[in-house]
Amino acid sequence: MANDVITLLEQQHQEIRRLFGEVERAQGDQRKDAFRELVRLLSVHETAEEELVHPEVRRAEGGEPVVDARVGEEHRAKELLSTLDDLDPDAEGFDTLLVQLRDDVLAHAEHEEREEFPLLRRATEQKRLEAMADMVKAAEAVAPTHPHPGVESAAANVLAGPPAAVMDRARDAIRKVLGR
Repeated sequence: MANDVITLLEQQHQEIRRLFGEVERAQGDQRKDAFRELVRLLSVHETAEEELVHPEVRRAEGGEPVVDARVGEEHRAKELLSTLDDLDPDAEGFDTLLVQLRDDVLAHAEHEEREEFPLLRRATEQKRLEAMADMVKAAEAVAPTHPHPGVESAAANVLAGPPAAVMDRARDAIRKVLGR
């Protein structure tokens, strides 16, 4: 169980790594299901970071350029994930884009763990880090479940997030009913 936001996010990074491997190995419906789970986790994870973690790190000394670099990485990954999200995992070219996304996302996670999270830990009291873990979980519960490139700031997520989340969750329900 995550006792603070950094531990929670690092655990999610491990789950993201696992899901990439599962998507790469699986076939047919199992592959589609694993990919849908990966899309959902990446989407809610990044939304929570953008709403809660990045603003906190920006306030830390030296935090602004670190967050700016992470937001740029997130934007590029969201664009690629959005393209993949519109493809069938069995489609031609999917695997090439998936490898590119995997490499980008895993490099991004490494940058967060090496650069952003240490700043957050130094600049934030432990009680606040623990409270932030609960806030991240709450944010993820209502976050969009698909990528929305261009929505990478806390303010943009507050404005665009709720309607996007409703549309995404409706889309997920329809896909489930239709078996896609």
